[in-house]
Amino acid sequence: MQFHDALFNWLQIELVARARPQDAPAADTRDFFRDMLREDHGVVDLHLAHAAGEDWIDVQGEQQAGPFARRYPREQAEQLLHDINANPKYNEMPGESHE
Repeated sequence: MQFHDALFNWLQIELVARARPQDAPAADTRDFFRDMLREDHGVVDLHLAHAAGEDWIDVQGEQQAGPFARRYPREQAEQLLHDINANPKYNEMPGESHE
């Protein structure tokens, strides 16, 4: 997977995992992408920086080759979280079923 794709996937699932701390699959998926970034792309540090205004989310980190920073439109970065929250299947409590 290309670096920019893996980084964006990590960002989206990081936002989901932060918003849904009880969501173990989200945390596992976030860890999967973080590990991919580390192992395949040499990322040694990765974090969300303070957003540049309401419309952007900044990701900063360091690869073995040096630091990097990327800016993503907030709406695009938060789309996965909105999709998950809009789907009742992913918002059931354990033992609940809507079938």
